Amino acid sequence: MAFDQMKMLNELRKAQKDLKKQKIVVAAGGEDDDPAVEVTFNGELKVEAVTINPEYVDLDNISELEHWVQIAVRDGLAEAQKVAAEKMKPLMGGLGNLGL
Repeated sequence: MAFDQMKMLNELRKAQKDLKKQKIVVAAGGEDDDPAVEVTFNGELKVEAVTINPEYVDLDNISELEHWVQIAVRDGLAEAQKVAAEKMKPLMGGLGNLGL
């Protein structure tokens, strides 16, 4: 029993390391090949980068830029959550045996 628990914990740690390396890039605004905003998340649901294309910055309409950032963060977080859930799903069934 203890061996199975150690094996499951090791698999869980490996999955967490893999998620940290996973990159999810979401764009908003602009055009498909030239977005106004890009936000990069890792599989741990952390923002790693925000890129704003200066060509789309209109100082008279900052609310549009704020909206694009909001969309990219919202969509990126949702996508990162899906990636994390898929990665962790096979391991979650065995956690009940670990007393966690």
